Amino acid sequence: MTQRVVVIGAGVIGITTALELQRRGHSVLVLDRIGVAAEASAGNAGAFAFPEVEPLATPGIMRKAPKWLLDPLGPLSIPPAYALRIAPWMYRFWRASRPDRYGELLGAQARLTDLSRQALGRLVASVNGEGLLQRDGQMQLYEGEAEFRASLPTWDLRRKHGIEFELLESPVDIAKKQPGLSSRFTHAGFTPNWLNTVDPKSWVEHLAEVFLNRGGQIQRREIRAMSPVENGIRIVCADETLGAAKVVVAAGAWSHQIAQTLGDRIPLETERGYNTTLPKGAFDLRMHLTFSGHGFVASKINGGVRIGGAVELGGLSLPPNFKRADVLLKKAAEFLPGLKTDGGTQWMGFRPSLPDSIPVIGPSPKSPQVVYAFGHGHLGLTQSAGTAEMVGALVDRQSPPISVSPYAATRF
Repeated sequence: MTQRVVVIGAGVIGITTALELQRRGHSVLVLDRIGVAAEASAGNAGAFAFPEVEPLATPGIMRKAPKWLLDPLGPLSIPPAYALRIAPWMYRFWRASRPDRYGELLGAQARLTDLSRQALGRLVASVNGEGLLQRDGQMQLYEGEAEFRASLPTWDLRRKHGIEFELLESPVDIAKKQPGLSSRFTHAGFTPNWLNTVDPKSWVEHLAEVFLNRGGQIQRREIRAMSPVENGIRIVCADETLGAAKVVVAAGAWSHQIAQTLGDRIPLETERGYNTTLPKGAFDLRMHLTFSGHGFVASKINGGVRIGGAVELGGLSLPPNFKRADVLLKKAAEFLPGLKTDGGTQWMGFRPSLPDSIPVIGPSPKSPQVVYAFGHGHLGLTQSAGTAEMVGALVDRQSPPISVSPYAATRF
């Protein structure tokens, strides 16, 4: 073993990174305030969404935002109590969506996602994880010719990035792949190489078990502060103070609070996502379904169906509004007429998001002994393996597989 590295965060980014650091010979301790896969990594849709290379901050998106925001239960909402607080973040989001910036962000997103696709293959082989994957593909659904035609530039973008897909232009063709859909969906795009895990929580727990079996440690600690000391970093926890040669901050939606104790101010916000997980037998779901015009998905989770999505920019403190989950489930029942909606379990989680849709991956400007790995938004599971390989190289002071400059904390 070379040196002790502490990873703060036991979600998918933290645990995957801990495994990579362990593979590189480091003694690794993972700290988390609640435990393994206890936050966003537990209840997401379970998709390795490698075809999703386009950033959320796209040109023209701000023209659509006012219409969405008028509907408090629509695909994008900001609770009135939070509107003033999030205004600076929204301004940065608008700037990131301008055409001159968009091209840079698209390239950064595509490079990280492509690296992560390759890295996931290496990870799956190393942890015997194939049994936790579903290789059923994904279908993105459109209501009518106009909505479908408006989506074609996105499909052209995927073609340029080598993503395999098939466009379907009739309900009959759609039904051949996924029976039971409402006939209101007239067009679709099918991506056959889309991956899901059978359950995102089970995936992270499996990785954590492998990490522990290989000699790693996971402790439940609430982190209060960090500060540089000679030859390392001091970590102040609620109950004791620890030391480390290097620290990786991968604490999801709470990462910016930890970074601030070092003096780094990073504009992280939370997209609060909602879902309902229905038990086995709820619907014969053949693949991951994306209802493009409504901002939610249906995915297979442990043989059941998870209906979830939408974006509520409401921070960490406001109470959840589960009416949003109810609305999504009601829509799903309309779109999937045979869906059995009773017996479900509701959930709300915090997606850690930066205003330009790109995560922070790289050293802290205040201390080179601290490496940041957070802010992946909807793509934490998707980009976890690639992020881990980048962080591993940075900790070892090697050149990472792709340039870290687009993801630097100093860009804000």
